[in-house]
Amino acid sequence: MVCIILLVAYFIIKGAVIFTHLMQKSGLTPVTLIRLITNDGVPLKSTNGKTNVLLLGIGGGKHAGSDLTDTMIVLSLSGKDRTAALISIPRDIWSDTLKDKVNSAYHYGEMKKKGGGMILARAVVEDIVGLPMHYVLFVDFTGFKNIIYILGGVDVHVSRGFTDTEFPIPGKENDTCPGDPTNKCLYQTVHFDAGVQHMDGDRALIYVRSRHAEGEEGSDFARGRRQQEILLAIKDKIMHPFGWLNFRRVSQIAAVMTDATDTDMNIGEAATVMKRYAGIDEKNVTKIAFNDLLTEGPPFLYKGLYVLLPIHDLQEIQTYITSQLK
Repeated sequence: MVCIILLVAYFIIKGAVIFTHLMQKSGLTPVTLIRLITNDGVPLKSTNGKTNVLLLGIGGGKHAGSDLTDTMIVLSLSGKDRTAALISIPRDIWSDTLKDKVNSAYHYGEMKKKGGGMILARAVVEDIVGLPMHYVLFVDFTGFKNIIYILGGVDVHVSRGFTDTEFPIPGKENDTCPGDPTNKCLYQTVHFDAGVQHMDGDRALIYVRSRHAEGEEGSDFARGRRQQEILLAIKDKIMHPFGWLNFRRVSQIAAVMTDATDTDMNIGEAATVMKRYAGIDEKNVTKIAFNDLLTEGPPFLYKGLYVLLPIHDLQEIQTYITSQLK
């Protein structure tokens, strides 16, 4: 009997040590974990029942343009009817505030002061979509890949196949090809077939970054659509099964968020956003793009840049977005 009691005591103590280690590593508290497992998680900031999160993605590194946001998406969660919307912000929209494209907001904000990137990006996006951004989540390419690897890859519904013959080879951003003025050695050819495909972190990153395919798939609008498809694939993966009872997975994702992301959410709020988004049926996720309300601006008026402008005004874009939100 004494041996049994000692054995039970050993496993209780061992379990408590493991649990405590996971809590310390992830920053999650027992109360937050209980809320995540038993209900919707911790309370979130919201306006009219909706919580809006600005998702920013950059390449990182030390090459030119490494702190320009390749990805700008607003995730809008409705706490009332369990719906969500993904609003893609084309990176080439001209901002009168910045006197530059919107994807440069993070760059200018960080130049002014550390942490200013998220503040300025939030303000610029709010001006465009006409919605308050309650939170900002900033992630670099390494963090994006690692999250997908932790999830064991994702199954992505590739809506349109394409081939990109000029996808940059990682690590060669500052190299040249002696004797070749076109620098072809810096690029690789990537191809995706239409249909459901399983992607690991590296493959998924190529899918959302590709921008030199022929035809419409080479546009920024197509990239925005593909980024939405990846977010839906991540949602589907983390909602199956017992994902929120896997303390090791939660701990790993928390560690990645600490190392390769920046956010004004605490760990409980970030985990709550992820859980609520994961629990929404795909048919209740609205994908919003406002490509048809934009037109190209004359480069000579905009520092020689390719830029996008509202056909009429920002109010038309904001009214459209509001009408699409469930």
